[in-house]
Amino acid sequence: YWARGASALLCELKPTRSLREQLEKAFARLESPIWADSSTGVQCSQLEAAVGRDVLAKATGSRAYERFTGNQIAKIIAEEQAEVYDCCERISLVSSAMCSIFIGSYAPPDSSDGSGTNCNNLQDDGGLTWYWPALEALAPEAAGGAEGLRARLGPGLCESHRVLGCVSPYFANRYGFSKNCIVVAWSGDNPCSLAGLGLQAPGDVAVSLGTSDTMFAMMAKASPGCDGHVLRNPVDPSSYMGMLCFKNGSLAREQVLKDHCQGDWEKMAHMCAESPVGNNGSIGFYFQSPEITPTTGDKAGVWRFDSDGKAVDSFDSSTEVRAVLEGKFLAMRSFAQGIGMDPAEVKRIIATGGASANMSILQVLSDVFGVPVLTLEQSDSASLGAALRACQGHLSLGASGGLVPFSQILAKGKMDYKPAANPAHGAREVYTKMLDRFNELQNKVLASLQDGSPAKKRRE
Repeated sequence: YWARGASALLCELKPTRSLREQLEKAFARLESPIWADSSTGVQCSQLEAAVGRDVLAKATGSRAYERFTGNQIAKIIAEEQAEVYDCCERISLVSSAMCSIFIGSYAPPDSSDGSGTNCNNLQDDGGLTWYWPALEALAPEAAGGAEGLRARLGPGLCESHRVLGCVSPYFANRYGFSKNCIVVAWSGDNPCSLAGLGLQAPGDVAVSLGTSDTMFAMMAKASPGCDGHVLRNPVDPSSYMGMLCFKNGSLAREQVLKDHCQGDWEKMAHMCAESPVGNNGSIGFYFQSPEITPTTGDKAGVWRFDSDGKAVDSFDSSTEVRAVLEGKFLAMRSFAQGIGMDPAEVKRIIATGGASANMSILQVLSDVFGVPVLTLEQSDSASLGAALRACQGHLSLGASGGLVPFSQILAKGKMDYKPAANPAHGAREVYTKMLDRFNELQNKVLASLQDGSPAKKRRE
């Protein structure tokens, strides 16, 4: 939240003094909200009421999320208008703020990181403009309305490969940068991770299996829904990036490991193999903590259903092991379709994160999607992706059409992918038939969270 007069400070930085002492008065608010903040539920409800949840998701790529920039701004207007908003000259994302410091002037957000604001126009004008109905809903007339908010956000967004200038004289003189060193638009950690994992064309999917599970996908078209996110692609401005976040990743798997396998991963692998693909029709939903995708509010629990769709209190151990794995990957496949990713479009999955070392988990992932799974040991995918994006921006300066395809950037180095799993014969067809039933049971669980029906009660 840049204070009035901050633009002059940025362009007049003196190389003999530190950034800290020169930028002490550059901010209208010293502490900016971060991604973990979830205090804007009221503002999210107001935005969706004004615009419509489905309309907002289609227009911006996501329904209203508490951590998103627009809703955070709306809360500051409501609670700190005089102290912060009225004194604010420009509002940046963390990525564009850091870029602004490097070039010595306000940098626009890139279209990929800017897709996580609920303010962006995802599908029109190349994703480079703001979505006016959202701005009108977020900023009341008493605070200057949509025009005042757009003035603070800046005129628009930029393509992720765009060169925004050279490093400012401050960095050239104080730290020895070449005065001709170019600065490419900065982006967020998730878009940069997509680049750093080597995703280069629609059909490429990455799955990070950690405490929480995250799925990234390149998509030729966008069809945003009320779960998950669709962003502009950080390495190809003509396509999109899908992102799904599941809070109950290793949390759920390790609970089953503890309860049924005595903490032994090898035993878990043997148990998984004892139950066939499709688990004889048994399906489980393992929300040890409140889930993000699908959204369960503040509710948690475990639900199990047999082959007839009847709720049961428990599974035998081998069924439980397979159910916790199949349930998560069926959810990934289902919600990926919900944001416009055609399962037939998926060509390969790149798996990372702690659980990607477990071959039995990767085999189920491969079977559910019906494609090969590769692994990649890349602990710093976001920073690598930022470097690859910088290279793309640099080489695109003199390129025909103004853009070098990302595949050419990757061809200059080597991504050390290792084959991990191939789908079993007929597995994809089993899970395709299973998906409708999975969705019906999931809807049943979600409905029970809302109506508290005894017949659908939560099962721990």
